[in-house]
Amino acid sequence: MTQEEAAEWLQRGDSCSLATIDRDGYPHVVAMAYAVENGDIVMTSFAKAQKVINLRRNPCAAIMVESGKAYHTLKGVMIRGQAEIIEDTEKVLDVLTLVARRTSQANRSATPPSGGDVNAQITEQARQLAPKRVVIRIHPKKWASWDHSKLPAGKY
Repeated sequence: MTQEEAAEWLQRGDSCSLATIDRDGYPHVVAMAYAVENGDIVMTSFAKAQKVINLRRNPCAAIMVESGKAYHTLKGVMIRGQAEIIEDTEKVLDVLTLVARRTSQANRSATPPSGGDVNAQITEQARQLAPKRVVIRIHPKKWASWDHSKLPAGKY
């Protein structure tokens, strides 16, 4: 993929796989909702989560957003970078909003929730949980992408 295609792919992707390194040196991989902000990958997590503990110890991280089942449909982006942990309730709320906006755009076919009370309840729940959460901001250092649908037929 070109850089522009990879950036567009990140905007449309579902969740990402976030890889951190545990204390024994093994990868720790979890699914995360994310957004892109000023070229960085941002997400939130509870401050006491294992991924945050790992990143405090070693800020090296990678994310992967991919799709496809059959070989000729595989498509994805992998980003390696340095993670920054941000402990700021307002920034957590900002990132939660960015993530919600991106995922709602990525899932346009999803049925929107009925009733205005639902959004108010979600916002209130986010405000109550935000003080226990942190922002994970990954500053990309290296990108890789693939789109097997671009391969010549029968050449895989």
